[in-house]
Amino acid sequence: MAVKARKTASNIFVWIILGLLFVALAGFGIGSFTGGASRVGSVGEEEITAEDYARALQNELRAQIAQTQRPLTLRDLMNQGTDQAILRALVARAALADEAREMGLSVGDATVARQITQIPGLTGPDGRFDRDAYEFELRQNGLTVAEFEEDIRADTARDLLQLAIVGGVVPNPVIADTLTAYQSETRDIALLTLTEADLPEALPEPAPEDLSAYYEDNGQRFTRPEAKRITYAWVRPAMLMDEVEIDEEARRALYEDRRELYVQPERRLLERLVYLDLAAAQAAADAIAAGETDFDTLVADRGLSLEDVDLGEVAAEDLAPEAAAVIFADDESEIIGPVESALGPAIFRVNAVLEASEVPFEDAREELSAELAADAARRLVADLRDEVDDLLAAGATLEELTSDTVLRLATLDYTAASEDPIAGYDAFRDAADAVQDGDFPEVLDLSDGGIFALRLDAVVPPTLPPLAEIEAEVAEAWAATELRAALATRAETVMAELATGAALEDFGTVTLEAQVRRQDRVPGAPPTLVAQVFQLQEPGATAMVPGAEQAVIARLEAINPGARDAEDTGALLGFLEQAVAQSLAQDLFEAYGLALEAEKGIRLDQAVINAVHAQFQ
Repeated sequence: MAVKARKTASNIFVWIILGLLFVALAGFGIGSFTGGASRVGSVGEEEITAEDYARALQNELRAQIAQTQRPLTLRDLMNQGTDQAILRALVARAALADEAREMGLSVGDATVARQITQIPGLTGPDGRFDRDAYEFELRQNGLTVAEFEEDIRADTARDLLQLAIVGGVVPNPVIADTLTAYQSETRDIALLTLTEADLPEALPEPAPEDLSAYYEDNGQRFTRPEAKRITYAWVRPAMLMDEVEIDEEARRALYEDRRELYVQPERRLLERLVYLDLAAAQAAADAIAAGETDFDTLVADRGLSLEDVDLGEVAAEDLAPEAAAVIFADDESEIIGPVESALGPAIFRVNAVLEASEVPFEDAREELSAELAADAARRLVADLRDEVDDLLAAGATLEELTSDTVLRLATLDYTAASEDPIAGYDAFRDAADAVQDGDFPEVLDLSDGGIFALRLDAVVPPTLPPLAEIEAEVAEAWAATELRAALATRAETVMAELATGAALEDFGTVTLEAQVRRQDRVPGAPPTLVAQVFQLQEPGATAMVPGAEQAVIARLEAINPGARDAEDTGALLGFLEQAVAQSLAQDLFEAYGLALEAEKGIRLDQAVINAVHAQFQ
């Protein structure tokens, strides 16, 4: 277990070693801080330099830009609190370094050299460490070889101290065992589901005063969100298809272009097994006919798969003339051959016969017309785009636009929940979300070839419509609320009778759910059912879980401990053992770091910190 803990600790901190190496090389464009303004702070006798802080900030900026693919500034880091996290990390690093120095921890030149030669990007064409590349990279980042190697030596000494602190952490196995037992435990539960059909009386129809009171008490529920009142002009190819005239010759030309789709010869679904000579092919065919083997076995004996011999859908013209004549003359046999194929003597297996088919021009006429009309309508819209653009540029309003072109005018109160046909287009939603008061309409494209332009007329504040306009909606909500309350009342009545000795089965059909885990969800049941069942401690105990359209009464049938020899239980135990070890190591290390900082004292110079921030501006 101790070996495992040391390995875990090593895994935790190996990235720290490499990370510190990368930080040392990551800065660029960092100015020089000299004199008294070169120190951000110190812990004990270990200094935190302005260059260290600036380089760490720059490295974090570059990392976040690479991850998010968007520009970021120091202000963004400060808004996230990342600058403070970086400073705390540097303080912790300085505290460890000061303690390692006081303890006399250090490493030799060989260890430093090994760390440096493992840094990515410092190898030559032969894959070996390149000294010139190493020195060039340091010069580019304003570092000397001596400075950098001293940093590596100090970082490695700190890591030795870290490993010494947490390397011997051996968590009590009872912790992981207890957590595993908790997570792997399952329950068997019996469920009685009560629906509207189980109510002793049907729900009454709402009276006008019921709806009025419900409307008054739940006004927020029916209040429409803030909306943008948008006027838009648009046209889609589908709107113009009926107005397009299709030439008969164009229909026939398209039919001829698609003849292979409408007129198809007889075809076979074939598999072909080729042999070196006719005698071998004949012997194989005779063996199949005698029942000594079958086609699949012959294929496997040749070291082939059925995919290797599959020809797919084949017409007579796709085969050698001799093979086509034999195969297409036989409508009964499954195995045909041997016959000469393009690759030599072969036996064929016929998997299906596809009869010749022909769709006459008259039958295809409507489909051809629709395709030609759609193409023509798309061209009309495309040709119209420049005209609309010119009219808008000349100052035409959307109303004038629809009077002079085929574009159609409409208005909607747009929200994220709008279901108008045009709101189904992402392009319209993007434009509607972005439009501001005073923006001039511009032509934009829809995904199906249509175009539109829009204008913001007003921002409509949240509004509660009059009851008369939404009476059906209010009635539906009232009925749902009444149903939920009635089901809960019925379930409470059943629970009371169960407490006096009644059986759950007396009230309807009971279903059994076995081996339910804590993270499971019973289909169709309220989402909180499983959590409430796991609060029951004794078989026979019951719980009631109300829902919108049903109420469920659950009876605990059995508590099943997790099987220690199960594969998933073993995997869970291993995961929890590692998690507990890492958590204890992290807590111990954080406590040690805080104690060091308190003992040695932390001094920070806000003026230098501000100066570093100012340089990033």
